[in-house]
Amino acid sequence: MAGKTALIVFAHQEQKSFNYAMKEAAQAALRRKGWKVLVSDLYMMKFNSVLSRDDITGSPKEPNKFKYGAETLIAWKEGRLAKDIMEEQKKVEMADLVIFQFPLYWFGMPAIMKGWVERVFSMGFAYSFEAMYSEGPFKNKKALLSFTTGGPESMSSPKGINGDINVNLWPMQNGILNFCGFKVLEPQISYAVAHIPQEARVGILNNWEKRLETIWEEKPIKYVPIQDFEGLSGGFVLKKEVVEARSDDKYGPTLGQNLGKPLPPDSQVKSESTRL
Repeated sequence: MAGKTALIVFAHQEQKSFNYAMKEAAQAALRRKGWKVLVSDLYMMKFNSVLSRDDITGSPKEPNKFKYGAETLIAWKEGRLAKDIMEEQKKVEMADLVIFQFPLYWFGMPAIMKGWVERVFSMGFAYSFEAMYSEGPFKNKKALLSFTTGGPESMSSPKGINGDINVNLWPMQNGILNFCGFKVLEPQISYAVAHIPQEARVGILNNWEKRLETIWEEKPIKYVPIQDFEGLSGGFVLKKEVVEARSDDKYGPTLGQNLGKPLPPDSQVKSESTRL
């Protein structure tokens, strides 16, 4: 893994937090294995998470009816995106692996991190109708979510009050990471860290560092490749022959493309190789 670059996108306000400790552990573990590690500490940077006309420099093509996606696409092509966006895009371009480290807020990323995604993963740079999902611009990169939760794992089980964590993960892992082409690795979930003893927290940190020693060799979570779908004219739905080939399967191919069948268990928390 020597010579590879990792980017840690970090969102927590407090340096004494467990999320900060996870970020520090990741930096140390990866550097010991020869990785170059970049960090975007969003709160420390006071990163602007709000989309606006200020995200481009120069005059918009249609000033009277500003369309964010279209204008930022043109600005990206012409090198006219805002300086902070371009700086973060350069980090993503350099990275072989992107780790998102954050506390789970309201079943998702903190607003500052979601804003980073919305501004940095701009049209053209991170996706287009011609290049998305398995053919997305980041198809040679890997990414994973590492986050803490307030409640225990049981709350996010298929019988738990929060519902199946796999359902919670689908919008972030499929709708952001897989959509942009990343090979999505199993998430690193640290449950109820505020309510467990210190030795348990130390154990989580040690296991995280151990995992990162061989992170590049991990198999990604499996998603349906874009080639299995009709194109834009066909509505981007699964091809008839793909559906027919799975007619006898107990589960749908993915949590999202479930074909009205039972959801494949643990499909967003484990790769297919570790579920077997």
